[in-house]
Amino acid sequence: MTTTKPVALTPPAAPALDAITSEVLRNAFVTAVDLMAEQLLRTSHSFVIHARDFSGALSDANGDTVAQGSQDVAVQVGTLHFSAKAVLDSFPGDICEGDVFVLNDPYVGGTHFNDVRVLRPIFFDGVLLAIAQSNGHWADVGGAAPGSFDTTAVEHFGEGLRITPVRVWSRGRYLADVARLIAANTRAPEDAEGDLLAQAEATRVCEREVLRLTEKYGRDAVLTAFEESQSYVERVVRRRVSELPDGYWEAEDFIDVDPNRGDGLVPIRVGMRIVGDAIHYDLSGSHPAVGSFLNSAFGGTFSAVVAGTKTFFPDVPLNSGFYRPLLVNFGPAGTVVNASWPTAVTGFYAGPYEKIVSAIFQIWSEIVPARAISTSFNLEYLLLGGRDVRRGRQGQFMYYDWMAGGWGGRNGKDGSNATASIFGVGHAIQSIEMQERSSPILTGRCELRTDSGGPGEFRGGLGLVKEVTLTDGDGVVLSYCSDRARSVITGTHGGLPSCPHGLSINPRSRAARYLGALASRLSVVPGDSLERPSAGGGGFGDPLNRQADAVCADVMDGYVSVDRARKDYGVVVVRDPDDPESLRVDDVGTAAERRRLRINRVEALQTEPAAIAEMYVNGELDEFDLVRQFGVILDWGSGQLLERTTEQFRSILQGRCVQFWRM
Repeated sequence: MTTTKPVALTPPAAPALDAITSEVLRNAFVTAVDLMAEQLLRTSHSFVIHARDFSGALSDANGDTVAQGSQDVAVQVGTLHFSAKAVLDSFPGDICEGDVFVLNDPYVGGTHFNDVRVLRPIFFDGVLLAIAQSNGHWADVGGAAPGSFDTTAVEHFGEGLRITPVRVWSRGRYLADVARLIAANTRAPEDAEGDLLAQAEATRVCEREVLRLTEKYGRDAVLTAFEESQSYVERVVRRRVSELPDGYWEAEDFIDVDPNRGDGLVPIRVGMRIVGDAIHYDLSGSHPAVGSFLNSAFGGTFSAVVAGTKTFFPDVPLNSGFYRPLLVNFGPAGTVVNASWPTAVTGFYAGPYEKIVSAIFQIWSEIVPARAISTSFNLEYLLLGGRDVRRGRQGQFMYYDWMAGGWGGRNGKDGSNATASIFGVGHAIQSIEMQERSSPILTGRCELRTDSGGPGEFRGGLGLVKEVTLTDGDGVVLSYCSDRARSVITGTHGGLPSCPHGLSINPRSRAARYLGALASRLSVVPGDSLERPSAGGGGFGDPLNRQADAVCADVMDGYVSVDRARKDYGVVVVRDPDDPESLRVDDVGTAAERRRLRINRVEALQTEPAAIAEMYVNGELDEFDLVRQFGVILDWGSGQLLERTTEQFRSILQGRCVQFWRM
């Protein structure tokens, strides 16, 4: 049995408003949501929300999304209509003016427990007109680990408080006991209640704007504009899809590991069929739920489908009209992309979400090659939680940091350096000064990581490397939530991989430890230093076809080292004898090196992996050599060869790189 949750296909309605009024109202609805966002940005208590990890929506009385915000976080945009419908389904005939509802339930279409949605029904003349919704990522919702990211959780009970749809304001009266119950199950109850109040007030701003428009244009005009806004988007998407050839495409990406099964990448398979003016996605071939928190319920999966598809329709507004041409087969319940209660799902963002988007990018890059893009870096989080004892402070703190990284190289252009991930394009890059003020940490460095961009004719964007030191905390524990330590970012059309993710503690001391891509509830003490890179994007096109002068310019900019310019691009960069401060390309050496690489690089991917692993342990090779030249994946801390993972990774390189290389 499969679980299919398509949005019902509806025939486009004939325009009932003149074009100018319809367009004015359509944009006014987006403005109402943006005003809600500005209100929340200025009044939220969680620094995570302040860093723009939030979204908003205006829905009609059926719960269908009429408008999203113009800078909303990508991961949340496909789920807000599910939340509105969940409230309507939970309180049939029992929704009154002045009510406000709260939920965070992933199993009814939400994302994960930290994303708390506050919904305000909007009434006009006593009749339900619309629903305003503000979604914000609370810094903590309880559970076993500070920040509510327990990477070892296999059931949601260790992840945090599950809020099924509940009324927190009844006919305008604040139900303080209900609010206290929710807040008391978090590590920062004052912040939680503060965010709740801020989100509720944000929805009031949206309500005010909708009622203003209704008074000005009339109820019938606003209701008509609600449907017209959705029908317009549906018509545009269907028309563009109908202009594409019918056909079937498929792609896959991988999660690092299923702890229940050990060595071996976890496949996320996406099939897509265009039939007429509709797009059918099929995720039924994906792996069973994994034994960690890297699973996704259907809401997070649908959001990935929406975000991945929307990237190739950048100018089309986003509302439920966009969802109507999309039919999604999530496959049977219990898979990594269709997890059911009580499977742990908090890490869906680092697991299935970005892999689904990556696979969809692969598919649409085939359909629209002019906009083709290689794989981009994976979102990761570092969380520290405990008591802040600076200058007599005794309160709980939560340091909650995500990294920028590199996007994939594109057809005709290098990837973007150090930008927000595909998970949350609207995410702000957090202020280091604000982090140091709010938490007892000191940032030692935060800089572009040389050589992290995947080599290609068009290079992947660079990732960062960041180091922080705990200063004055007490009882502090860390969680690190990532992926791509083994399923390393790969290139396309012949481009090479980036580099592994992973966290190290005290990296330049005798007590150095590599913690990998997942860690939870590990104690740290003042003086401990934490360092991790973010990956760059994968390269696009054969790196031996990159202009040698462009490689030299990358070396001068610090994007590529002299050593890797030779190893990855076959470009020999030397000091200019006429100007010792400058570099130049050794044309003769470069021609010889590129000939050598063309002859030897396919054979290198067939080298016995155990011999390569031994050379890594002995310090003769580094991780860039292993993933780019030999396609070998290790446990990067111990140096243990991962035989099954290496076999799979080499197969990926054959499909994405080798077949595009020429001798």
